[in-house]
Amino acid sequence: MNAYADVSLFPRNAKPLTSYRKYWAARFGTAPFLPMSREEMTQLGWDSCDIIIVTGDAYVDHPSFGMSVIGRMLENQGFRVGIIAQPDWQSAEPFKALGKPNLFFGVTAGNMDSMINRYTADRKIRSDDAYTPGDVGGKRPDRAALVYSQRCKEAFNDVPIVLGGIEGSLRRIAHYDYWSDKVRRSIVVDSKCDLLLYGNAERAIVEIAHRLAAKEPVQNITDVRGTAFVRRETPVGWFEIDSTSIDTPGRVEAHVNPYLMVSEQAKAQGETCAREDEANAVADAANAKAGAKADAGFTVSPLNFVPNPAFQGKGALKVPPRDRSVIRLPSYEQVKSDPVLYAHANRVLHLETNPGNARALVQAHGEGHTARDVWVNPPPIPLTTAEMDHVFDLPYARSPHPDYADENGSHDGATKIPAWEMIRFSVNIMRGCFGGCTFCSITEHEGRIIQSRSEESVIREIEDIRDKVPGFTGVISDLGGPTANMYRLGCKSPEIEAACRKPSCVFPGICQNLGTNHTPLINIYRRARALKGIKKILIGSGLRYDLAVKSPEYVKELVQHHVGGYLKIAPEHTEGGPLSKMMKPGIGTYDRFKTMFDKFSEEVGKKQFLVPYFIAAHPGTSDEDMMNLALWLKRNGFRADQVQTFYPSPMATATAMYHSGRNPLGRITRTSESVDIVRGERRRRLHKAFLRYHDANNWPLLREALKAMGRADLIGNGKQHLIPTYQPQTDGAYTSARRKNSTGAPKAVGAGKVVRGRVLTQHTGLPPRKKK
Repeated sequence: MNAYADVSLFPRNAKPLTSYRKYWAARFGTAPFLPMSREEMTQLGWDSCDIIIVTGDAYVDHPSFGMSVIGRMLENQGFRVGIIAQPDWQSAEPFKALGKPNLFFGVTAGNMDSMINRYTADRKIRSDDAYTPGDVGGKRPDRAALVYSQRCKEAFNDVPIVLGGIEGSLRRIAHYDYWSDKVRRSIVVDSKCDLLLYGNAERAIVEIAHRLAAKEPVQNITDVRGTAFVRRETPVGWFEIDSTSIDTPGRVEAHVNPYLMVSEQAKAQGETCAREDEANAVADAANAKAGAKADAGFTVSPLNFVPNPAFQGKGALKVPPRDRSVIRLPSYEQVKSDPVLYAHANRVLHLETNPGNARALVQAHGEGHTARDVWVNPPPIPLTTAEMDHVFDLPYARSPHPDYADENGSHDGATKIPAWEMIRFSVNIMRGCFGGCTFCSITEHEGRIIQSRSEESVIREIEDIRDKVPGFTGVISDLGGPTANMYRLGCKSPEIEAACRKPSCVFPGICQNLGTNHTPLINIYRRARALKGIKKILIGSGLRYDLAVKSPEYVKELVQHHVGGYLKIAPEHTEGGPLSKMMKPGIGTYDRFKTMFDKFSEEVGKKQFLVPYFIAAHPGTSDEDMMNLALWLKRNGFRADQVQTFYPSPMATATAMYHSGRNPLGRITRTSESVDIVRGERRRRLHKAFLRYHDANNWPLLREALKAMGRADLIGNGKQHLIPTYQPQTDGAYTSARRKNSTGAPKAVGAGKVVRGRVLTQHTGLPPRKKK
């Protein structure tokens, strides 16, 4: 119905995914599931695997799982691909389960960073894992990408290792590690992988697989975009741009006044100048001569400056070609010891993320004879719409591997995989995000260029879910992606897009060059819900409400047809200070969206609600900011159950703020803007407590803080007060929306005793009434 078209139009000088000649093993055909055992390989007629993918997630054959996308993409190219999912990492034996791969091991920690998967924002170990059957925690190691790579080397030392996934993407250069509170080396160095693929890796993995199949040594594959590797020296023909330091002013000496004559200088020092009379005489003679010439008829005319022909074309700034330029970042040793240089390196990295103009980066690790460079090639060229369709139209089973089935052959019982259950009936329609939120890693991994599927491809997938997926009840749980409403949005000018280095297209305001036409998305919504057998299309992805308000028609369509009572959006904060560090719009934009939301809900007689999400303890947030946010929440009747505390993920801009105390959104100098950082357990708890102002367990901490801030006027029992003066007896428990993240109550001490200032009820300590 819709012809293939790309919103982003800068030149894609990349070989199409479908243009490669298939590898000879394509004759084996398509596997129902990629094999996880020797028995499955035998059933497929294979004697070996060409490529083995090792992953920290359970194997779910679905386009939302990275190992499945890469595995099916390589299978489509004719390669035999096996999967080793969540292996026991205590020895190398489980990594030999499928034998020796003919080409390489592909290693990934999984869909999530393994450290974020394993630990909460307070560095406590999680007891669950949504990517494991039965939601069981502990099935992957810390820093899984490193551990898996080392075990693969132990199993088969001569097999190349190609590392990928979000864990590798976020650690491609030296990075701050929140869990150890120090700067760690690039994962390329620590894992000893041969190649690191960052971002969406279909282009890179296909090219690398075919080149390795053609017997090209892996150490010679250094020209693939979206890859990083170790080099000992800069190759010939490249222009190195030194960015290893920032400007630091030296000692400033007092300048001599150029307009002060020698004689005046002498007089200022209480001396006389012997040449003064002679100088005056020479000056008088010159002035007399000039006056005589003027009397003789000479005219005064302005000077004319004529350019020297010998210098024509010279003097202009000579910029080396970007495709042969490499920027040398501060070394690992420098950023480890100097947080300001760390912020500078982070800023340079984020400026070099546009595939249209990004240059290669290089960062030294080690000194002397151990020195080596981590070389990072420019980001991969985004996929075209036709290529996106090709990736999502691959023959996915859309189900977990049969090995995970329970005794009834089902995946809905004790072995249910929560992450699969969440996306089981959802459809991904696009990739990328140009929001640039500093706390988010989507942009660092998927890029700012929106890559959209065609309408036909999306409709085909919805029909496949309807016809083939067991348990479908007619409700599509989501039609979105990293964001709900960036489908087919992009820059109006290919030239501007290719040259742009802005970190966000929507901050501090929506760029005048950004197209905000939501019509293609509205058309998909209408066509999808008109399909036979489809009862409801819900939108579960995060909504950019600052974009949505530009299209009232879209907001009306969304609110009246695609909201199931509640719509989650993320203002993140109400105060300008933290919002400017997050690169999020002001709360006024939220108010405008809420007005439209309420209006369109009322038109169709629906009582629907917005559920706003907020972040506590983000860099740039003061205690006063959190107090004002709590007052806004109470004024608007919100009581937050789920509280999101800032989590410093590797390579995020906000993480650079957290570590360095500087703001890398602007030029970094020794005197550049400093950022208020929320450190320490007590202050982080206080910021969370402001978000949960209604929780009586937090009232003692909030009272103490408000008094210290000089805002004791907010303590009282009226509607205008934030927290009351009385303190009911509480058990100290915290109930989270995630049951396993709840904190149990400590043992009660003196329960039921009357304490001055404490109000007791039957629910908070009084014994039950005696029956008469």
